[in-house]
Amino acid sequence: MPTAMITGAAGGLGSALAEALAPTHTLLLAGRPSDRLDAVAARSGATTWPLDLADPDSIAAAVETIDELDVLIHNAGVSYPGRVAESHVDEWRATMAVNLIGAVALTLELLPALRSTGGHVVFINSGSGLRASPSLASYSASKFALRSFADSLRADEPSLRVTSVHPGRIATPMQEDLVAYEGRPYDPAEFLSPQTVAKVTADAINAPRDAHIHEVIVRPR
Repeated sequence: MPTAMITGAAGGLGSALAEALAPTHTLLLAGRPSDRLDAVAARSGATTWPLDLADPDSIAAAVETIDELDVLIHNAGVSYPGRVAESHVDEWRATMAVNLIGAVALTLELLPALRSTGGHVVFINSGSGLRASPSLASYSASKFALRSFADSLRADEPSLRVTSVHPGRIATPMQEDLVAYEGRPYDPAEFLSPQTVAKVTADAINAPRDAHIHEVIVRPR
């Protein structure tokens, strides 16, 4: 089976992505070691892969043994809700470190492995990467930059497929934090389920080889 690496696999969407791709791919679940990551790996028959996206200098050593990779899914992300005037530079640094710089560093290190298979790089972006969201300044900025990186990668690496997925708000713990910041009750039924976004992403990955899906936009009904 083809091999796929998923970052941020311990989270709600990451776990759903692992479940959706387990029947068709050998999975490497990349992230900081944790009981949650181990549990996702056990359920999906996957291998955990220690990786800290917040420390880009450590990434080369972490993935140096990977010679071939069919799919790389950038799912890891952080957000710090707050209006621009409430934000801090340290929050901007932390957001960019994981959401952008970590993704860039990992992609660069794995380019030879991806080129060897004519692989597929998938960026789980956000509606905030198309239109800035209120009270999410640093997050929106990081997602706009991530979309630009995906577009540049697609233009510069014609042997690869590169897809940006822009979901609306998803029922995840990150969403709970945002709703709490907004001061209203959390109802997961208002949002996309992680399983829905994972299914849409898996469909793009499993599309016939002559199909190159550049962008997927999915919103709650």
